[in-house]
Amino acid sequence: MAELKTKVNKASVTDFLNGIKDEEKRADSFEILKLMRQVTKQEPKMWGPSIVGFGHTHYIYESGREGDSFTVGFSPRKQNLTLYVMGSFNPHKELLEKLGRHKTGVSCLYINKLKDVDLKVLKELLKQAYKAAKK
Repeated sequence: MAELKTKVNKASVTDFLNGIKDEEKRADSFEILKLMRQVTKQEPKMWGPSIVGFGHTHYIYESGREGDSFTVGFSPRKQNLTLYVMGSFNPHKELLEKLGRHKTGVSCLYINKLKDVDLKVLKELLKQAYKAAKK
């Protein structure tokens, strides 16, 4: 079985975010950092070279495969800001409808810019997803 590349490490979250060249994406990333700190009451850690994660979750799939991951996190990708949750955004469809401009994958939320979404709705969405993942 292949080893996971996305592991927690001691790299500096602040240094990583300060290295983002695009000013708006950097500012948005620091705002997401603040938001996720408020929601999780956790300190961020780098997972791999480009994901900021909060909390820790050990998972076991039905297949028996298991591993460790952050509970919620984000990554300022070239095309968008990608927010991750353990589990799925599917149970939160009502909030997603109120969020604003975004796309979703099973456990990913893609936002081009924070000004495209309602931050209060985003905070509530993250709160609910984090709470659900901690059960």
